[in-house]
Amino acid sequence: MIRYVIAAAIAAVCFAVAGARADDAAPLGPTATLRLAASLGAAGAPLEAGLHWRVFAAHAEPDGSRPLAFETSLPQPTITLPTGEYVVHVAFGLASATKSVSLDAAGRSEHLALAAGALRIAGTLQDKPIDPANLSLAIYVPERNNSQAKLVYAKAHVGEVIGLPEGTYHIVSTFLDTVGVGSVGVAKPGGSTNAPVPTNSIVSGDVRVAAGKIVDVTLRHRLATLTLKLVNAPGEGALANSTFTVLTPGGDIIRELIGAFPSLVLAEGEYVVIARHEQKTYQATFQVQSGMDRDVEVVAKDEAK
Repeated sequence: MIRYVIAAAIAAVCFAVAGARADDAAPLGPTATLRLAASLGAAGAPLEAGLHWRVFAAHAEPDGSRPLAFETSLPQPTITLPTGEYVVHVAFGLASATKSVSLDAAGRSEHLALAAGALRIAGTLQDKPIDPANLSLAIYVPERNNSQAKLVYAKAHVGEVIGLPEGTYHIVSTFLDTVGVGSVGVAKPGGSTNAPVPTNSIVSGDVRVAAGKIVDVTLRHRLATLTLKLVNAPGEGALANSTFTVLTPGGDIIRELIGAFPSLVLAEGEYVVIARHEQKTYQATFQVQSGMDRDVEVVAKDEAK
């Protein structure tokens, strides 16, 4: 009798599991295909990169949120969904568009027009393109009574097509020093001497972005790479264990460096360098001309204090 009860229980469990699997495999209902594309303006060509799509169920949850049905960064996705009502959202940079869609068994294609334009930024030095790794780009929206403006995009990349709502923007390009050595107080992950360091070569400009158009902006940097040396006499070897402080003529500190041959990138202009060695201090003034990389010697003479 006990064996019979156990066998019956095992059979019931197996039947229940089989039933659950059959239910899992059952179709969820009719599905349909939804093809998506987006452009800048109604007459623009379909965008081929930089889009992020989200498809939400049309009905809202009690908290007001809508269940996410699908998400992709493909520029022109083709997706399969159960038939029903949906809300399609597409983002392109800071621009976006939303559309309600009723999806039936016949499927449908939807083209969303973004009421926006786009911006593409480049940088040059001596009329030659700057390596994208050497530029940090930020986009601001000018605000009334705010000289700093409002930062809206901090990680723009050279050559990237950035979607933006129609309007005026302030662009800031900061040159990054990837080869300078000897900087003091600059975080360098892993001890790498090639970690990018922001320099004082900062170029900015204002641009108007019109709906349906891509605006190209080129920002021109004027800078040079300098190698600092403390020497006993012009042309002699550099003294080891030296420290340097580079300042503007007004006394603002640009960079502090250490070593026999520290180097750095500086924007075009006039500078003061203070060198310290064996508890003695020496000073020199020098000029930076764009594109003219050179050595700057500080002569270790008492009268140069």
